[in-house]
Amino acid sequence: MSGQTYTVGQVNHYIAGLFQEDFLLRRIRVKGEVSNLIYHKSGHIYFSLKDSSGVLGAAMWRSQRSSGLTFAMREGDQVVVSGTVQVYEKGGSYKLIASQIEKEGLGDLYVRFEALKKQLSEMGMFDASYKKQIPRYATKIGIVTAPTGAAIRDIIQVSKRRYPGIEIVLYPALVQGEKAVASIVRGIQTLDAMGMDLLIVGRGGGSMEDLWAFNEESVARAIFDCRTPLISAVGHETDTTIADFVADLRAPTPSAAAELAVFDYASLQKDLRSKRERMASAMQYRLNTFRNRLADIEHRLETASPQEMIRNLRGRLDGARHRLDQAHPSRRISLMREEVLRARQRLCQDMDRRLEQKKQLLAVAAERLDGLSPVRKLASGFSYVQDKAGRRVEDAGKLKVGDFIHIYLHRGQLDAEVSGISLKKDGFKG
Repeated sequence: MSGQTYTVGQVNHYIAGLFQEDFLLRRIRVKGEVSNLIYHKSGHIYFSLKDSSGVLGAAMWRSQRSSGLTFAMREGDQVVVSGTVQVYEKGGSYKLIASQIEKEGLGDLYVRFEALKKQLSEMGMFDASYKKQIPRYATKIGIVTAPTGAAIRDIIQVSKRRYPGIEIVLYPALVQGEKAVASIVRGIQTLDAMGMDLLIVGRGGGSMEDLWAFNEESVARAIFDCRTPLISAVGHETDTTIADFVADLRAPTPSAAAELAVFDYASLQKDLRSKRERMASAMQYRLNTFRNRLADIEHRLETASPQEMIRNLRGRLDGARHRLDQAHPSRRISLMREEVLRARQRLCQDMDRRLEQKKQLLAVAAERLDGLSPVRKLASGFSYVQDKAGRRVEDAGKLKVGDFIHIYLHRGQLDAEVSGISLKKDGFKG
């Protein structure tokens, strides 16, 4: 089989005959349409090749991407894949491991998708002006999806967790196959007529063919004509359908749709408690403010009341009467008499105090004068000598023998004649 190009069906037929053997097909080229495309976070690419005769799983490892893939591969691309088919005995499966991928053109489904997308966009069905507001507190939600599968389970689980009292109405629709389109349209129309708060339309992930019912024009028109706000939740985050563009809101997964549709009751309660506390605090503040204003008004009313005015006038009258009494002539004379008596008393006290001070000073002076008195000195045995002219004699050198002198004693007086003079160099020492 080396060096030739085969259809997917031919490869499957050939491999099926060798399924139980440890067999490896090398250097094979396969042409087909890309579907189920996954760019894994590890760097590997997983996808399927399909045509009218069958489907073949394929993968390209990260180490081959830089040299074997020169374009951004997308769902619906028509490609030729060169590589090796590996048979996995344990899993009973086989996969085409690509070493090179070449682009041949767009698949039929992708062409149809782009054509319908362009047509509906030109008609304005994707315009934001037609989008309805998603209600914040929806309590009754209608769901159009398959009654079995992960989508409905995820939606119910997330919804009940966020709001246990949520009412969920399921329309069990076909979401894949020939009858899926009509079933989805009936589901949207039925739930729209039941007065729901919100609708969720979608399903779990799959290939482009599996999701194709949500790319049909009749489904798009049913969504556009729906009066109830509608969330589209088709496939995985990387899947995009026409329903996503027409819907009022697109959710990447059914679980995310439930997160967007159902409010968090616990968070709402917490928010309400916080608002209640803030409102109570604000009300208390305003109440205190009004109480203070009322007390101020009451005080001003009391001040301006007739009774208060009468009390003030009485007080002023009493003050005037008192001042008048103080200004009366008899009162003034009485006050002046009292003032004169107080001044006289102060003057007498001052005179007595000053007289006492003078007596003390006189006693001190008399004591000092008595200490300096000649009489006191004479009484102590001293004498006072004068010459005949009455001059005091202090120096014996000023007298001469034969001079007459007068000697005054404590008792009596002596008249004497100088018979001898003795002068001492150091003076008299007793």
